[in-house]
Amino acid sequence: MPFGIKNAPSHFQRMMNEIFPEELSEGWLIIYIDDIIVCSKTWEEHMYRLSRVLTKIQSVNMKISLKKCHFGFKELKALGHVVSGLSLGIDKNKVAAVLLKPMPQNKKEIQSFLGFAGYYRQHIKILHP
Repeated sequence: MPFGIKNAPSHFQRMMNEIFPEELSEGWLIIYIDDIIVCSKTWEEHMYRLSRVLTKIQSVNMKISLKKCHFGFKELKALGHVVSGLSLGIDKNKVAAVLLKPMPQNKKEIQSFLGFAGYYRQHIKILHP
């Protein structure tokens, strides 16, 4: 799918959600467009879940790049978060970068900070809904 088309990413995300509804509802699969993360507590469980995902990918004739795949990691960084087992945390390097920045001085800098805070609001106690 050509991603230059304006709504291609949202269409692809919807397609991925339709391919993996059970896995997503069971809570162990995270998909962001073409990034797929399989979460599990044990190696055996991971192999079983990975097999389910790869079987579905094959059944819909989807191709994956083995060069871009990383298998069996206990922890990984994705989209500014740290995924570990079944938990999602904030990347400490992102927080450190913001803390080291000087106080916002203009509208653009304030907007940048608010964007960061909004993205990580579930990890910031005073911003959590």
